[in-house]
Amino acid sequence: MHMYERLVSWVEEIKDRNQSPGTALFIIKDNRTVLEHYSGRLSNSSGASSVTGRTRFNIASARKSYLGLAAAYAVFERKIGSLDDAAAEYFPEYSRDLLGSTTIRHLITHSHGLHLDEAGRPFREFPPGENWAYRGINVLMMTDLIQRLYGKSFPQLLKERVFDPLGFQETGWETTPSEHLAKVVVDPGEKAISSLGATTDGMESNLFVSARELALWGNLHLQMGKVDGKQIVPREVIELATSNQSPSYKKRELPQNGFFWYVQGDPAAQSELGELVPKGSYQILGVTGPAILMIPEYQAVVVKMYNKRYNYGGENYLHYLREFSNLAADCLRKEEVR
Repeated sequence: MHMYERLVSWVEEIKDRNQSPGTALFIIKDNRTVLEHYSGRLSNSSGASSVTGRTRFNIASARKSYLGLAAAYAVFERKIGSLDDAAAEYFPEYSRDLLGSTTIRHLITHSHGLHLDEAGRPFREFPPGENWAYRGINVLMMTDLIQRLYGKSFPQLLKERVFDPLGFQETGWETTPSEHLAKVVVDPGEKAISSLGATTDGMESNLFVSARELALWGNLHLQMGKVDGKQIVPREVIELATSNQSPSYKKRELPQNGFFWYVQGDPAAQSELGELVPKGSYQILGVTGPAILMIPEYQAVVVKMYNKRYNYGGENYLHYLREFSNLAADCLRKEEVR
């Protein structure tokens, strides 16, 4: 039996259960591609094209790994003095009373306690650093901050520093239709949507990436910024982005984060990383089904893609996410000892 057959079967089963039109699975191990799997279609319309290696999926919140690298650059280059700098120093447009003791560290690790009401007004849910909640306000704040610090959007910054040097052609924030862009199913009973954006400045969830380039993005991190013997990104930037930066929580079940990445320390009940995933691994995912998992211990990157909004499992979605990372880790562990 092929070592990764269980993972392929699982990805296909979830595609069918979740009613995703298409899927992709891509694995890099020891700096080489060991698995490519594509199936299904770009949308749920009759006659839709098949998913191929050129298909680009909307990766939704997995785009935060890109924002995270830009933020790590800003810390490394001292545009942000320290992760423990007060957020109020960088966001004068926000009330100092609202921000209180919030730091940059809180913003990148989902421990800030801020949220937006239905009218888009910010309010506080809990004191900074005392809990964890996945919200969107910190992503918007950090996106805006990078724009102000560099005088350009973080997508443009990464294009110049990473995408162009690596020759990426299948990674970008898209505003116009293209034959290779997968559409996203929201309701299986209705036609899939384009999920394009109005801007390319990173403020919207319109980043489309092929499975291959998402895996290469992950491998850039796994190889500490070095590709083909050339240091594309400073090692220190990668280390900042992918190591645990969370405050010390009193609640041990809370997830740990790097610069938005979920990082495996001691297995935590509320983490999307399962207990079989080795320490030092890190992962990020999106609501449309993508996940990118890095396991340094096995020198492996595992990418899965779907084009269906909302993760399979409903309120039990964490079980499904942990199941994926556990299965991937187990397949790779068996490959190691084979």
